[in-house]
Amino acid sequence: MTAGTSAYICRWMSPLGNITIASDGTSVTGLWFDGQKHYGTTLAPEPVLCDLPVFRETIAWLERYFSGNVPAVTPPLRLTGTPFQMEVWKLLRGIPCGETVTYGELAQAMDPPTSPRAVGNAVGRNPISILIPCHRVMGSDGSLTGYAGGTDRKKALLQLEQAE
Repeated sequence: MTAGTSAYICRWMSPLGNITIASDGTSVTGLWFDGQKHYGTTLAPEPVLCDLPVFRETIAWLERYFSGNVPAVTPPLRLTGTPFQMEVWKLLRGIPCGETVTYGELAQAMDPPTSPRAVGNAVGRNPISILIPCHRVMGSDGSLTGYAGGTDRKKALLQLEQAE
């Protein structure tokens, strides 16, 4: 399957609003809050609403997460993006629960180091919210900037994780 052809979706009502989860049949390929910026970027034109084991696994993960217990094992993920985006998203997955980093810190962690703005653009295009924790990235002054799902949700996710 190529980018833009995630053929299956399910919907789940989270404490922060309705979430759509996308899959290629075996892995999560997208997870967005309704109305989120870049919503559905990995979806086929007419995805099928259905029940798959990967959706049940993802919903179980989300239920544990929203109850304050971050599961150790993430459901299978399949990302599609540029090499630069893939590197940024890999760095995002390495940010521990309850911790935050700045766009500048992520930019310096890149090989080679790059601009915070370029990193911010890749973070904003993360197609799998929450599971790939883009909400843990802050502005250089600690401000809640740039979350595609909205800063109110970003704040709520960080509070849930008891991040400072």
